[in-house]
Amino acid sequence: MRTTLDPVLASRLRMSVMRLGRRLRQQRADDNLTASQIAALATLDREGALPLGELAAREHVRPPSMTRITAALEERGLVARTPHATDGRQVLFSVTREGAKLLADDRKRRDVWLCELMARLDPGEQEILRQAAPILERLATER
Repeated sequence: MRTTLDPVLASRLRMSVMRLGRRLRQQRADDNLTASQIAALATLDREGALPLGELAAREHVRPPSMTRITAALEERGLVARTPHATDGRQVLFSVTREGAKLLADDRKRRDVWLCELMARLDPGEQEILRQAAPILERLATER
């Protein structure tokens, strides 16, 4: 069963998700990493070692841009390169311990902040968010 489109709801949802995302980004420690660098680091943390081209494709950036991103992360000791096991022309990028710690600390700080906000909601509102979370996750990954 398909319902009618609701552009007002879509607009409200878009704006609230953008604002929440902005507020969550403000909770990051001032570590001089760009949003693209954090996103690439998080992808490597989640997906494991990847060649540059595949990482660029997953992050929807061009390989030259990903070259700059990984170079900056490597310079800070957050990613490491290793030779590809079967293709000598490629290298794999993976998260270092320092990179994984940075991500874990960052996630924890933002989760604590969001938990504190959600604690101010009444139990009914918290339950609505619990039910909405998988729907929002699905919307975020739809193509």
